[in-house]
Amino acid sequence: MAYDPGAIDAALSAAVGDDAALIAELRGAFTDGVARALSAMREAADDEAWRAAAWRLRGLAASFGAVRLMALAAAAGEGVAGNADMLRKLERAMARL
Repeated sequence: MAYDPGAIDAALSAAVGDDAALIAELRGAFTDGVARALSAMREAADDEAWRAAAWRLRGLAASFGAVRLMALAAAAGEGVAGNADMLRKLERAMARL
C-alpha cells in the first residue's frame, strides 16, 4: 500500500478550503485522536478493548485519507491485545504523518 504524506492535507483542504489556521487546527485534532487511540490500544485489557480502539483508529484514519494508517489499524483489529510489533508499526505510521 502506498504512503501519501499529502493525503491528510489534501483531504482537509477539500473540506475547508485554503484556511491554513483551520487546516492546522484540524490536523492537530487528528493527531491528538490518533494518539488517544494508540494509548487505548496500549492500555487494552483484553481483545475486545484492543479491537474497539483499533476500529476507532481505522475510522479516524479513513476520515482523513491516511490510507497506510487505516490499513494497519484494520490489521490490528484482527489481532490480539498487546501486539507490540503492531503497536510499533502504528506508531511509525503516525510519526510519518
